[in-house]
Amino acid sequence: MTEKGIFIVEGTSEQRQKIEHMLSNMGENVVTADLEYLRRITDHCHQQTPFCKEVQGLIAAADQQTKVKVRRKAERPAELFRCLVGASSGMVAVKKAILMVANSDTNVMLLGESGTGKEVVARNIHYHSSRRGKPFVPINCGAIPAELLESELFGHEKGAFTGAISSRRGRFEMAQGGTLFLDEIGDMPASMQVKLLRVLQERVFERVGSEKSIRSDVRIIAATHRDLETQIDNNEFREDLYYRLCVFPIQIPPLRDRIEDLAVLVECVLDRLKSEQQGRIRLTDRAVKALSRYLWPGNVRELANLIERLSIMYPNQRVDILDLPEKYRSNVDVDPEESGAEHAGVDDPRVSATTLPPGGIDLKQHLAEIERSLIEQALAEAGGVVARAAEILKTRRTTLVEKIRKYKLDISPTRGDFDGELDANS
Repeated sequence: MTEKGIFIVEGTSEQRQKIEHMLSNMGENVVTADLEYLRRITDHCHQQTPFCKEVQGLIAAADQQTKVKVRRKAERPAELFRCLVGASSGMVAVKKAILMVANSDTNVMLLGESGTGKEVVARNIHYHSSRRGKPFVPINCGAIPAELLESELFGHEKGAFTGAISSRRGRFEMAQGGTLFLDEIGDMPASMQVKLLRVLQERVFERVGSEKSIRSDVRIIAATHRDLETQIDNNEFREDLYYRLCVFPIQIPPLRDRIEDLAVLVECVLDRLKSEQQGRIRLTDRAVKALSRYLWPGNVRELANLIERLSIMYPNQRVDILDLPEKYRSNVDVDPEESGAEHAGVDDPRVSATTLPPGGIDLKQHLAEIERSLIEQALAEAGGVVARAAEILKTRRTTLVEKIRKYKLDISPTRGDFDGELDANS
């Protein structure tokens, strides 16, 4: 048998070594590059050899992992659509309204400032509706030039206008059977308002450049940060279109009116960042107090951006008030010495460890917090390598592993030898 024949039947030693590595890691996701590598091997090996059957089995298992991942994504809770959380009266009312209107085909109007989470609410309405298995198609009516908006909504035929080199479906067709989310409806040009009104009334539309009517079966959810009633008075928005869209209005409160939800919103953002392999920060009480007094003109979107920025700047660290950008602490009187002492307590535990508060202290909890903070800092300095962190803390690696498990710390992907030991003791 030739050297090529040996390769075809049995695979090279390099290939077998890579296959064995993949087999030993079937608990992890098989990356696309590895999967393509396996498919190329099966294209050149004899289909009935044990080696080829082994490769085919690995491909089948990887395909099954992909199907499971897609199914889990489809079945994920509505709360995972970016932080529809909170127990404030305003958010309780919003959640109640979502459940009331979700299973009807009633048009919904979402009202609220920019950054309050109007698309999050729209996606939750769709998720809880009977149209859940069909597309959710968003379009920002204010971000598309007026001359292109008609084509974006209704599609066009080839040659309908200069540059239309092929036919294209519009958002109404893409959302057929599902939900069309018209964001920033208050910015829609008057000429398009008339055409949208006709579609809502007659449930039919035509592509640009076509005379063929297409039946529309979509649920409309619109949203705006503008005062549409004022726009109606100023002849900037059609009154008849307003009443067609605003059958079931939902007012989404700004963050400053639901500031009691700030802590849980921060946790929600941190959970998302953790899933994206970013460092998890811990805000001190003084930092939370400062954020609670800020007015949040950018609402939840601004909060999410700030937490992500802090996670990049201070990965796996405690964030104190002086670590916040200046505008977020302008409403709080900051005592540099007091704040400096608290912040120093992160880097030098002797400061906070020897200062007894006037009302006393829970010694066990206080010592645990100091220990946890020092472990987090050591892991961050060691790049997540447990053995190196143990050297920094002058403790045994096995002891550090136990404490990491005890405090349920999030370790970065570079944690080295920690994975095997944790799995062995789980």
